[in-house]
Amino acid sequence: MPIPEDVTGDEIDKDVRQELQSLPKTLAEDVAKNLVMVARLIDEDPEGAYGYSKVALRLASRVAAVREAAGFAAYASHKYSEALAEFRAARRMTGTVELWPLMADCERGLGRPEKALDMAGAPEVQKLDKADQVEMRLVAAGARRDMGQLDAAIVTLQSSELASHSVQPWTARLRYAYADALLAADRTGEAREWFAKAVEADRDGSTDASDRLAELDGVEFMDALDEDEAAPAASAEQDAADTRDTRDADQD
Repeated sequence: MPIPEDVTGDEIDKDVRQELQSLPKTLAEDVAKNLVMVARLIDEDPEGAYGYSKVALRLASRVAAVREAAGFAAYASHKYSEALAEFRAARRMTGTVELWPLMADCERGLGRPEKALDMAGAPEVQKLDKADQVEMRLVAAGARRDMGQLDAAIVTLQSSELASHSVQPWTARLRYAYADALLAADRTGEAREWFAKAVEADRDGSTDASDRLAELDGVEFMDALDEDEAAPAASAEQDAADTRDTRDADQD
């Protein structure tokens, strides 16, 4: 796959660069460039990122960072079986547990919420840092909802992190998930309160909490494109009316 001229491979994280030092120099550069493309495209073009990850995987499948990148690209492309396999491979290579919540969410994606819940109760969760423990809680709540256990999902999300007034990187998503679960349980008033709290914490627009809140408040937004299309139409109607008025005046 083509690599843009502005991509040098030096953009990758220093830890990944260190991993690639086990490869021949030219090969390491090629792998690095493909990993840069994965990171560049994964949010806007997951399939494109997946394509570059496959190239990197073909070149250096024994590098943990490559297996992890391939897992993320497959996950973003909803290829959960493949993502799970890559995450497992990366975990075997590194011995770390930080991919545990993603692995559990892959189980959800594969239609195995019970397996995700088993993973949520595993000893590995205690080894996660706070951010990943919150991610695990979100996955567990999602698994409960997959199984139709709305009340249990709501209880799962109730935690000290949810109750805290401090804003952390995970706060907006946690409040949003809680609001969404409340809404699904027809607890609309509480849901509105928590969507509003999610908006307060969502400083980088990582959720659509503001839209959900506006929807609950009955606010409708007109798309900018629709407005642009409506303006010429209104102008044309006005021109036609002016023409009719002029014609009528001439006839008088």
